[in-house]
Amino acid sequence: MDGADAADTSDATGTAGTAAGPAPAASSETSSDTSSASGSASGSQTRTGRVGVVLVSHSAKVASAVAELSGALLGSVDPAPLAVAGGTRDGGVGTSAELVLAAARLVDEGQGVAVLCDMGSAVLTVRSLLAEDPSPLPAVTRIVDAPFLEGAVAITLTSALGGDLDAVLAAAEDARQYRKH
Repeated sequence: MDGADAADTSDATGTAGTAAGPAPAASSETSSDTSSASGSASGSQTRTGRVGVVLVSHSAKVASAVAELSGALLGSVDPAPLAVAGGTRDGGVGTSAELVLAAARLVDEGQGVAVLCDMGSAVLTVRSLLAEDPSPLPAVTRIVDAPFLEGAVAITLTSALGGDLDAVLAAAEDARQYRKH
């Protein structure tokens, strides 16, 4: 975890792009909106019992852009439960355990949560949450080992198509193995 974020235990709710405030209640509506825990948790949540996807980045803008691209590439497929935890609660660059927790809880539909991190302290933040006894993350939460953009597209699509957690993790592995030459 980044030093400034290790002690961040404040509330991680609010509306994307604004100061923290009450988060909207989880919705049973289907929506192409992605939920955000980048200093916030917002948007509608798809309730279909699929694997939840959390994108953790040091930057709220990067996390949101990757989520937007992943959603756009789904075409007419019903979107997966997806949330981002980007940056720090105050909008800075870094990672926040509170934002990760908020995002994971938002997308948890009981089928597991796949958490994809961009690098460094994002990985350490999620690992530390998984190591707590008991872990505050949803019961079946796994960290995904894949490149951030390619992995996000692969796991979001696999979840959207109804793949179980093992299939989502396998899609991430495929994305990690993909060679560009």
